[in-house]
Amino acid sequence: MSDLNNIQNFYFLGIGGIGMSALARYFNGNGKNVGGYDATPTQITEQLQTEDISINFSDGKNQLPKNFTDAKKTMVVYTPAVSRENQLYQFFTQNNFVVKKRAEVLGMVTKGFHTIAVAGTHGKTTTTAILAHILKQCGVKLTAFLGGISENYKTNFIADGNQTIVVEADEFDRSFLQLSPNVIGITSVDADHLDIYNTKEELLKTFHDFVTRVDSNTALFQAKSLPFNGKTIAVKEAADFEINNVHVEEGSYLFDFKTASVSIEACKFSLPGKHNLMNAAMAMALALNENQDPKKIKEALATFKGVDRRFTYHLKSPTVLIEDYAHHPKEIDAVWQAVQQMHPQKKVTAVFQPHLYSRTKDFLKEFGKSLAAFNQIILLPIYPAREKPIAGVNAKALLEEIDNPAKSLVEITDLTKVLKNTKTDVIVLLGAGNIGEKAEEIKSALKHES
Repeated sequence: MSDLNNIQNFYFLGIGGIGMSALARYFNGNGKNVGGYDATPTQITEQLQTEDISINFSDGKNQLPKNFTDAKKTMVVYTPAVSRENQLYQFFTQNNFVVKKRAEVLGMVTKGFHTIAVAGTHGKTTTTAILAHILKQCGVKLTAFLGGISENYKTNFIADGNQTIVVEADEFDRSFLQLSPNVIGITSVDADHLDIYNTKEELLKTFHDFVTRVDSNTALFQAKSLPFNGKTIAVKEAADFEINNVHVEEGSYLFDFKTASVSIEACKFSLPGKHNLMNAAMAMALALNENQDPKKIKEALATFKGVDRRFTYHLKSPTVLIEDYAHHPKEIDAVWQAVQQMHPQKKVTAVFQPHLYSRTKDFLKEFGKSLAAFNQIILLPIYPAREKPIAGVNAKALLEEIDNPAKSLVEITDLTKVLKNTKTDVIVLLGAGNIGEKAEEIKSALKHES
């Protein structure tokens, strides 16, 4: 922390990113001068600007506020999503600024504090948000860096104190290896980010490297199916921490949570899907490990509202409109299972925006199989994010892999019109790109149809 204490100015390249904006809020709240660049305005950048953080949307160095041009007093934080050809990145690297990845700076911030890190290829954002909510409601003075917007607090950053730090540990680009956690929770390890890791085995090896940072007997918590040696979490099967007696009542789960020494009965939780029960179980286990009162844990869980873009309901009638960040076949399977549980016997239309050319290429057949389960599939062009096109990899190739005649390829500009004329009971918007920006427009169009 001493290095960071001596720096007055922090400039973020890609400040609108969910992880970047949380870190920017941290420094802003600690009295630092914070600014940043992003390619396009978003709800997050608009909110940051209301918090007195200066943001520019041009990468020309002449747009840079004067106080961020002093290399001796400024640290530059960047995300790998920003191109190395970005003019500001070039300016900072060529003029002796201290330039660090977000993950490294997050590691510097959390070092020396009691830190709980939640990792996993799926489930880490929701689990981190549940855990932060439980600890906050239990009275823990915590700082939380979330990978999504908590519906309870309308933010991705909680700053109540530094008794405990809760952080989402991101496996992309091996970022989580920059952290020095005291406690680790691992929700899942499925093949992903193969543009970084090449194989699932390499990804798993990196997770093994990560979990060796803590004592597996006392400070590692994991889904039972994972090949580590930590305390196990499971739903409807024997484990160190297990959920049993699950049933749905008025749209919410009721279940019992048991360990060898603690039993918490009739817990209420409103997020649908077995995957979310696993997320809840992990968060409860981590909270119990922090010596929190089981009764307060139960009460807090019942008031958890969810994370934005994680099975978020935008409309419940006349058509149900749900949005989910799912961008991996396993995540799409989980959404399908949740929709079936909450809206049985209904016609479900999935709108999917593939995220990254490399991921689409790596999981083409798996995406096709997962999407084919829905009654109708509307596919959007691939959202490239940080990537350049790959020859032969496009939405048309994915469309051909979907074994379901009720499928079509639509431009995002035409999506609202197409959905307005689609006869269906449930619409699910899926993807990690900019599909979420259409949700309000679609909601409005569907309302006017009623």
